[in-house]
Amino acid sequence: MAEQNHLVVCTTCRREGADPEAPRDGARLSQALTAQGIAHDTQECFSACKGSCVVALRGKGRWTYVQGALDPDQHLEDLIEMTRAYSASADGIVPWRARPEVIRKNTIARIPPLEI
Repeated sequence: MAEQNHLVVCTTCRREGADPEAPRDGARLSQALTAQGIAHDTQECFSACKGSCVVALRGKGRWTYVQGALDPDQHLEDLIEMTRAYSASADGIVPWRARPEVIRKNTIARIPPLEI
């Protein structure tokens, strides 16, 4: 991802019904992204627990996407695809049809840049 863009993963997220003794889904997603060489930051608790597993794509002067309902075992490639599309866009806006289905169906928020 370009230096001005950031993927942030909530490390405390756990999907409903997940084993409470197992590693948290957000932490597992972060590990999987690292294994794929995808730069990202981590943050504890996005306060979007009902939408877990949650990530944010953000950048200066760009729209921010908050994505939920990601499964680290099923949606890693979808998230990587969205991250690349976000990085390739001029302003952070990824056309709806260009987003992977899991992203289209589980966008929690699309937030305008602070500079607007």
